[in-house]
Amino acid sequence: MPDPTPLVYDPFARFREWMAEAEASEVSEPNAMTVATATPDGIPSARAVLLKGVDQRGFVFYTNMESRKGAEIVANPRLALLFHWKSLGRQVRIDGRAEHVTDAEADTYFGSRPRISRLGAWASDQSRPLPDRATLEQRLADLEKQYPDDEIPRPPHWSGFRVIPHHFEFWQSMDFRLHDRTVYTRTPDGRWTMGKLYP
Repeated sequence: MPDPTPLVYDPFARFREWMAEAEASEVSEPNAMTVATATPDGIPSARAVLLKGVDQRGFVFYTNMESRKGAEIVANPRLALLFHWKSLGRQVRIDGRAEHVTDAEADTYFGSRPRISRLGAWASDQSRPLPDRATLEQRLADLEKQYPDDEIPRPPHWSGFRVIPHHFEFWQSMDFRLHDRTVYTRTPDGRWTMGKLYP
């Protein structure tokens, strides 16, 4: 059986290739990824968020910093990402460490969001108890009056994280469950080693 994955020594280059193919084949949100975090004492949680940027530095997403995920990442910045593209029979697993994006990066992305999404970042006390839907809708209506034009500042509690990876696994579905698994591990000098895993 031929190796289904040609040699690509840069995991970011391979990721960009797979993401481009996912964007061409996935019906909805190919940039959706599971972000798995844990408290300092090891209690895990996971949720799907949207990837908003990737380059050689890492993978960027944005959130309310006072949410459960935000608080857990601040307390324990080690986390894992998972991309699953069912139409392609592919997964990418990434282990890494999160750091804050710069204020300039957060401001730029926040300004690109739809108006209601920006107001929603102010209206929502993400992850905290909500008495009823009407409360959220009223807060949004009040904010629409407070900010009648398009100049909506970024909330101080809303920003982003960049996940700096130290390990990648590219998983390709194969017949008879003889899947192809290619791994990349970052060495202390910043280079990447490449290898295979049994399926």
